[in-house]
Amino acid sequence: MGQFIIIPIIFFSLIILISSFFIVKQQTAAIIERFGKYQSIRHSGLQLKIPLVDRIAGKLSLKIQQLDVIIETKTLDDVFVRLKVSVQYKVIRDKVYDAFYKLDYPHDQITSYVFDVVRAEVPKMKLDDVFVRKDDIAIAVKSELNDAMIEYGYDIIKTLVTDIDPDSQVKAAMNRINASEREKIAAQFEGDAARILIVEKAKAEAESKRLQGQGIADQRREIARGLEESVEVLNKVGINSQEASALIVVTQHYDTLQSIGQETNSNLILLPNSPQAGSNMLNDMVASFTASNQIGEAMKNAKKKNDE
Repeated sequence: MGQFIIIPIIFFSLIILISSFFIVKQQTAAIIERFGKYQSIRHSGLQLKIPLVDRIAGKLSLKIQQLDVIIETKTLDDVFVRLKVSVQYKVIRDKVYDAFYKLDYPHDQITSYVFDVVRAEVPKMKLDDVFVRKDDIAIAVKSELNDAMIEYGYDIIKTLVTDIDPDSQVKAAMNRINASEREKIAAQFEGDAARILIVEKAKAEAESKRLQGQGIADQRREIARGLEESVEVLNKVGINSQEASALIVVTQHYDTLQSIGQETNSNLILLPNSPQAGSNMLNDMVASFTASNQIGEAMKNAKKKNDE
């Protein structure tokens, strides 16, 4: 009979002894109460409490936590916009008591302050300024939260405006404006490219004309040199310069006729082109040169008489 009584007592004693020990994880604080009254705060490691007297009232994480708050508000230019503000915070190690006993719902408290600050700051800005000055909004939220939450044992590490979402119609209008600006820039670049192409083409044509003119001048210079050499050769065999010039012209005339005959698609016609045309042309040219020389000699003689 005694054995049946001892065994439950031993079993109950072991349960009480085991329940006296508890483990607190790293970066965690445990709040111990004795008969409903705050007793102590225990940190990480193996801890001991009085069985049936002390109890763990709760545990708080000392890690950095994040709360995302979605706020809808209106800008200065009457555009409704949704902002997502991310608040990173943690419980201050030395103020675990305040964090546990002074606030029941810290998330709600933080959310209320975020709403208050954002709805006070954003209506002062135009939509474009909200995107540009989102860091200013985050700094204002952090400053306000720090001043309010430090009393309750919470430290605001950082606040970030992670998303700005205007009304869908406003976003579509902004996209159209952006697209129009890009099309305008593209048109300007295309116009500049076309202008450069025209200028370069004109420069190339001018250079081509210059080289063409230089080539023609060189060609004529060589022709003149060749004619001069031909006249000198004819003079050596007793043909004077006038007859030599006429002979050269007639020779070029027949060379031209030969070239025309070889070219099937030529549209060039030389008139006259009778069998006697060569001799007539030669006689006419010799007569013209003779008459020209006589007139020149007469003019020289008349000038000498007037000078005397």
